[in-house]
Parts: sequence; C-alpha cells; structure tokens
Amino acid sequence: MSDGRVTGKVAIVTGGADGIGRGIVEKLAEHGARVAIFDIRSDEGDNTARELRDAGREVKAWAVDVTDESAVETAMQEVVDQWGGLHVLVNNAGISGPDEPTDQVDLREWQAMFAVNVQGPFLCTKHAVRHMRATEGGRSIVNISSIYALVGNADSPSYHAAKGAVRLMAKTDAVTYAPEKIRVNAVFPGTIMTPFNVRKGTASPGGLDAYLDRMRDQHPIGEVGKPEDIAYGVLYLASDESAFVTGADLVIDGGYTAQ
Repeated sequence: MSDGRVTGKVAIVTGGADGIGRGIVEKLAEHGARVAIFDIRSDEGDNTARELRDAGREVKAWAVDVTDESAVETAMQEVVDQWGGLHVLVNNAGISGPDEPTDQVDLREWQAMFAVNVQGPFLCTKHAVRHMRATEGGRSIVNISSIYALVGNADSPSYHAAKGAVRLMAKTDAVTYAPEKIRVNAVFPGTIMTPFNVRKGTASPGGLDAYLDRMRDQHPIGEVGKPEDIAYGVLYLASDESAFVTGADLVIDGGYTAQ
C-alpha cells in the first residue's frame, strides 16, 4: 500500500518503457504521482502505461524522441494541459555507445551518443523549467547518470563522457535554479538487472550466468541491482522529503565506487 510520498505530483520519466525507467515509473505511480512516460518506443511505452493503469495507477505514454526539441516541447505542453502542472522530471533515457577505445570511435557514433544522453536531458530540462515555474509545490529534476561518471573504465569512452556531462549539468542547473526552489540532483547506478544488461550478458563470453558472476564480484555487496533499487532513490529525490537536497550525487552501486 502506498504511503503517498508524491501524491498530487505530476512526473515525466524519459525512457520509461522498460528497465530502470519503468521501475521509476512504477514507484512514482505507486506512491501517488501521475506519471507521463516519454519513450521513442511507442508500443512498449503504451504497453507499460496500460499495464500500470490496469493496476490502478495514473500513467500515460507519449511517443517522444528526446533529441527532437519540437517533440519534447509539444509533449510537455500536453502533459501540463492534461494534469495541470509539472513537478518532477526524470532524465533517464539513454543509449549505450561503442566499446572501441577513443582513437577508434567513429565520430557519428560519438555524436549519436551525445544526442540522446546529453542533448536529451538538456532539451527536457530546458522545456520543463518553464512549466515548473508555473507549478506550485516542491519541484525536482533528477538526472540518471552512471558510476562511470565518477570512475573510469577501459570501455565505452563516449558513454562515460556523456554521463560525466549529465552529472555536471545537474550541479550547474541545481545552482542556477535553487533561488526558484527547483531542485536538481543526479543518481549514479551500478550494474542493474535491466533487459539491456540481460541481452549484454547473454551475448558475453560464458553467457548470462558468467556475466552475472563477474558483475557480482565487482560489487562489494555481492549482488547486482534491480530497477527498484534506483527507483527508491528517485522517489526520495522527487518527494518533499528531500527539500534541502540539491546538486547532490546519489550513488546506488552496491559499493562499486567505494573500492
């Protein structure tokens, strides 16, 4: 049973059709928010929204490419028109990048990574702020970054650079909008058991079981995370419980970056 931690709030979650995004949508809706899914995968977004409405949640999906400014602006206006305001934006949509070292990465792949993972949060934040200014109550933007914005690793240089940018965007926007009481924070997941990581693990040497064994060894807590683990952190940052929290790094990684 929900305790109503975000009751009355209107939230947008980008990339909310599955994985971490879906976990966030479920948790915010469970705790009383009306939640808009923004996802380029229209069928998956519609299916997720339908399943959650069938469970009694107030959720609706919009087919949105977060790299398209016009699409972002239009969909946000439709959310506000339907539900009367905007309190929460979760910039979760992202893609993985090429695994080659920097000297071998194709420029077009690098640009595609930044278009989704950096330009997307920029455009969504840009157009959310206007609506948040016109909305009463606690307002919160949460950027989903990565542990690889905090530590390096010898793979996916464009992904790491993009997630580092997302972290600093959150801090800069936190300072910029603090006088207006619009809070901005970032969350840093470790390895989370999402459909993407299941596919990645299945295709890796030794298959999924071997992949999970390797990932467990890298996280001192001895497990990989679940979307719900990230969702609870976002729920806290979206709620008024975190009214004095802005510009913060919330690391949810089973101890990975503590080593």
